[in-house]
Amino acid sequence: MIKIYKYGEVSNSEIFARDNIASGVEGIVADIIANVIKSKDKALFEYCEKFDKVSLTSLEVSKEEIDEAFASVDNEFIEIIKEAAENIRDFHKRQVRNSFVISEKDGVVTGQKVTPIERVGLYVPGGTAAYPSTVLMDSIPAKIAGCSEIVMVTPPSKNGKVNPVILAAARIAGVDRIFKVGGAQAVAALAYGTESIPKVDKIVGPGNAFVAEAKKQVFGKVSIDMIAGPSEILVVADSTCNPKFVAADLLSQAEHDKMASAVLVTDSYELAQRVSDELERQIPALPRAEIARCSIDNNGKIIVAENNLMLAIDIANEIAPEHLEICVDNPFDYLDKIKHAGSIFMGKNCPEALGDYFAGPNHTLPTSGTARFSSPLSVDDFVKKSQFTYYTKDALSKVADKVAYFAKKEGLDAHARSAEVRFED
Repeated sequence: MIKIYKYGEVSNSEIFARDNIASGVEGIVADIIANVIKSKDKALFEYCEKFDKVSLTSLEVSKEEIDEAFASVDNEFIEIIKEAAENIRDFHKRQVRNSFVISEKDGVVTGQKVTPIERVGLYVPGGTAAYPSTVLMDSIPAKIAGCSEIVMVTPPSKNGKVNPVILAAARIAGVDRIFKVGGAQAVAALAYGTESIPKVDKIVGPGNAFVAEAKKQVFGKVSIDMIAGPSEILVVADSTCNPKFVAADLLSQAEHDKMASAVLVTDSYELAQRVSDELERQIPALPRAEIARCSIDNNGKIIVAENNLMLAIDIANEIAPEHLEICVDNPFDYLDKIKHAGSIFMGKNCPEALGDYFAGPNHTLPTSGTARFSSPLSVDDFVKKSQFTYYTKDALSKVADKVAYFAKKEGLDAHARSAEVRFED
């Protein structure tokens, strides 16, 4: 049963369970990465047999396999994926940054050049659930940014195939190449390259503790989006909320993972108790009841900040949750007061699942309090920026002595001379 606390009975830093790190992961992942670097495809085939219980003869998904998978998915779901993809495109195309040039001073041109990352690796989980939504959320911004190639990796099932809905979403999103490999070994393959899998410049996408650790270890060799922890939801709800809706929203994240955190902060003890009762009614009916039960019992909490909804907002800002629901009648009254959250869901008719699948904003979000300084995945994650500077000789002559003076103050005489030498006889 979920625990109910009065505000102050548990510190804000302990409201979310953020220290559940599996022991021994670091060393295991380091060994896997080293093996993939050394043995390449051979190591990947061996790990497929060991972890996925399947013997493969080829790692890459063929066009025929994609065609077959696409045809096997019901038309209604295909149309829903297409509509969701269009919403995601419409949202993310507004994030595109343009290069700029400044030429207001005679003989001086400066500017910034925005260039897409060339090759991006997309990790899509298999494991306990298949996530076509991740395919859309992580590949569409890369396409909009102009990345030349998107390479997707995802674990195969025991029949040696990839879940058809994953392949259907990949086709709709425009993924270029797909490989049947998962886990830390897939991350290593993307970072270092093998005979089959090309080396990429950046790796994005969520995964389990081994995938997250692998991304951490290859960072620097390649770029990554973020180190994602277990899923989190914080619901801020007042006394007028329907407890059935609030409980359902908490469970939408609790069913992800036994380590997920689902927390309600409310100004009403009566609502807290009714939500607790409702959770007990809803959990047994879930297909993933065991996972949800473990998450709610171990990590779930209800915090009662009686008659003080602004205190609930303060709690949210200190926690910096991945998902934040503001379940009140006038949510926009509070939007400017929210400083730290990955994605904000406004009002009583905006379940977090809207953001997971359909609305358009990205669902790859900062977790573990990192929303204090980082952002959801966006087009910005798939571009890099170069600066450029141009001076004519006359323009340089007007500032060369200032550049040299500055350099000498730092004790860097060769820097100074590089400016002065151009005006010596």
